[in-house]
Amino acid sequence: MLTIWGRRSSFNVQKVLWLAGELGLTYEHVLAGGQHGLLDTPEFLRMNPHGRVPLLREGDTVVWESHAILRYLAARHGAEAFWPADPARRARADGWMDWAQTALQPAFLVGVFWGYYRTPEPQRDLAAIDRALANTHACLRQLDAVLATQPYLGGEALTLADIPAATALYRYYELDIAHAPLPNVRAWYERLQQRPAYREHVMVPFGELKGRLDF
Repeated sequence: MLTIWGRRSSFNVQKVLWLAGELGLTYEHVLAGGQHGLLDTPEFLRMNPHGRVPLLREGDTVVWESHAILRYLAARHGAEAFWPADPARRARADGWMDWAQTALQPAFLVGVFWGYYRTPEPQRDLAAIDRALANTHACLRQLDAVLATQPYLGGEALTLADIPAATALYRYYELDIAHAPLPNVRAWYERLQQRPAYREHVMVPFGELKGRLDF
């Protein structure tokens, strides 16, 4: 049995649930984190000493950290479709995954989503939010240029290259912020919305997070 721990409004959990949905996997989803707790229990900490979600267990295998879980699921259950065996093709997907984690997520998830949406209004640093939004748009313009010539970041089909960056799109477009004119990113987002697993696991209301730094 495959088990995944994490709350549905967690950005990193959404990446994992989305891929599991794309792969058609049967799994038990244990709500954990936020209002659901469990992260500081001895059982959970034995599996993940960092006390964070997402967490995956399949048989005797335990995997934590969202991108490690994505790679595990793709390698074990996705055959060639999401994470090719060829090192050169696999590296292209890895590059976009790492870029999303080191460039887009700090700009948007930390700088804008946390700085603006999750921070109570009196505590917001507006200058820092403006800088983060500018950095976010710089990142998205890079994606827009790539998507001008292909439908997905990895080429003609959805792969792990797309998942970390594309998970941010729902929050980006739902926030009451300035949105840059990005026709190819918008078209990519519209294609993703046609995928049932994306709608179910990524397009999840996040109102419970507003103004909450400690959730």
